[in-house]
Amino acid sequence: MAAILKRVICLANSRKRNGRCIAGKELWSGGRVGGWIRPVSDREDEEVSEEERHYEDGSEPRVLDVIDVPIVEARPKLYQRENWLLDPRYKWKRIRQIAPQELTEFAEPEEPLWESGFSTVDGHNDRIPLMLTESIDKSLRFIKVEDLRLLVYRPSGGSGRTGRRVQGQFSYAGTEYWLRVTDSAYESRYMRRVSGTYRIGESYLTVSLGEPYQGYAYKLIAAIIELTDPRSTR
Repeated sequence: MAAILKRVICLANSRKRNGRCIAGKELWSGGRVGGWIRPVSDREDEEVSEEERHYEDGSEPRVLDVIDVPIVEARPKLYQRENWLLDPRYKWKRIRQIAPQELTEFAEPEEPLWESGFSTVDGHNDRIPLMLTESIDKSLRFIKVEDLRLLVYRPSGGSGRTGRRVQGQFSYAGTEYWLRVTDSAYESRYMRRVSGTYRIGESYLTVSLGEPYQGYAYKLIAAIIELTDPRSTR
């Protein structure tokens, strides 16, 4: 089967088990913005490996890259209906990188991030019972928040430096959220800092519903794009 090229703007490059979760919005001719595309592999966990996601020069896709991604077919699963099976025979191609100032048209209308009222011990409105996900038709959201804070902390019951996490805290559409950060660049940077709260400020976020785990779908911050000094963050 021949590969189909999907041109997308990368809005997430986040940690996912043994690989990464890459996602973005499709760019159509004439500059029109289409729906979400999440390339996935044919492995059990569908993560994208290092070899599968690299460009021809060996470099890594970055958030805000415009990329041509070879895919085979739609591969929706449960509430992750944006999944497309990638074609590992071909390398991805970087077309250009856009500036954060161009993201206005990508941000979605302000409305709650799926169902609220379900929280983990350390989070807030950070998960949804699987029984409530049947009507969800989109597991990715691209939003703008006014005051993002990052908390580096050790979760309840955790021990040791390796047990720490990075959590994003923000208010959106009248609701407070405390969500785990899986953005690989931000997670790596802030895990090197001492535990505490760091104010980021005005930012764009990609929020994703991750894989099912123990009866819940968890809300994750898959990408952070700062508006104060975004070029220095990646």
